[in-house]
Amino acid sequence: MSKKRMKAFATGVISSLMVLSLAACGGQENSNDTGSNKAADGSGGSKAKDVTITFQNINPDPTTPSYKMINELVDQYQKDHPNVHIELDSLNTDQQKLKLKTQAASKEVPDITIVNPAAQMKPFVDAKLLAPLDDMLDKDGLRDTYLSGLLDYYSFDNKVYAVPDGSNIEVVFYNKELFDQAGIKELPKTFDELLAAVKALKAKGITPIAIGEKDSWTGSFLFMNILLRTNGGPGFLQDVLDGKKTFNDPAFTEAVAAFQELVKAGAFPDGATSIDYNAGGNIFKTGKAAMYIMGTWETGSIDSSSVAGKVGAFQFPTVNGKGDPNDYVIAPGSAFAVSANSEHLQETKDFLHFFTSEMPKKQFELKNAVGSGQKIDGDFKAAGYSDLAIGLLDLFKNIKGGDLAFDNTMNPAVAQAHLSSIQNLFVQQVDPAQVAQEHQAAFDSNK
Repeated sequence: MSKKRMKAFATGVISSLMVLSLAACGGQENSNDTGSNKAADGSGGSKAKDVTITFQNINPDPTTPSYKMINELVDQYQKDHPNVHIELDSLNTDQQKLKLKTQAASKEVPDITIVNPAAQMKPFVDAKLLAPLDDMLDKDGLRDTYLSGLLDYYSFDNKVYAVPDGSNIEVVFYNKELFDQAGIKELPKTFDELLAAVKALKAKGITPIAIGEKDSWTGSFLFMNILLRTNGGPGFLQDVLDGKKTFNDPAFTEAVAAFQELVKAGAFPDGATSIDYNAGGNIFKTGKAAMYIMGTWETGSIDSSSVAGKVGAFQFPTVNGKGDPNDYVIAPGSAFAVSANSEHLQETKDFLHFFTSEMPKKQFELKNAVGSGQKIDGDFKAAGYSDLAIGLLDLFKNIKGGDLAFDNTMNPAVAQAHLSSIQNLFVQQVDPAQVAQEHQAAFDSNK
């Protein structure tokens, strides 16, 4: 992430935590009052046409606040617009990516789908499969509800092609009771201390770190924390793109070696590569694992699980004395995009305008607003947010810098080679130099 973008991101996050007003979210009447969905007045008026909008999303788990948020807003919109039917296609992240890739190949993208920022969404934009959303954002001040600089990650040629569902950082969630059982008195501040905690937990028969590596992005997401530290700060991948470094750089091989130390220590569940993201998260949320290294979007889900009240969070530690804990792996968020070929383009934009205008209030109500990509109008403490949530909001205030995920930075071919390479580390030991060369070969052949 460039310093300019990082500064804009941090400023936006801090602004949101200062409880700024959410002008666009106060007027449901305005956001519903769309000419394309209204029947004409008078005795000769015609009934609005029936419309079905397909809404592909990545919230299939009914127990999560995000699932409830989507379903409640969809139900409200259908109630207010009887002629509109919203058909939900709810998939886990990797399923959705694979399905969208197939749909894109036949130019049959759903009316609303999910894309990831920057490099991941660029191919869809280049293929002219997504509709610009600037007209929607300019209505009723919706654009101004987003954190400063956030929409840049979803913009190409000065047009916005998707609107994010959040803006998060990656942290280490931990179960306080399980740490106590393993005799861990201090939170790990160094990688060696993290390894020691893993071994102490393992000795007590406790799974140290929950993960669902069947969805291969999860291992990469964790790995990027280590690379952020061994590089001494943000910018390794950007330096590779700019020709200043290669994957053979010591910072990368050192990160691979450290990652393999976690695997060798038994940090992860047995058969991690056969466990999907939701199941991996549930290992932690049901009290069967002591740590979960994941984005802050999981806060609301953790607070509504059986371990609610038992969980804290800490920053990923330094590695071999390197790195700043206030640098994070940054997740601008998956985002809602509209098909350029939608048969109901205006109606789809009208619904998405309503949805994104109302989403911050609904997320706040469901205690799922930590890591929101939009400014929140409300007092978190007075609303009964957990100590975990309040603590994370404090971390957001001190963000220094960060990097995007690997697959949001590199082109899809290089990203896929990376995801497969990291996933392989869960099942076999590999010379870090060989892993580095695999990455460099993929990069050189896909420039």
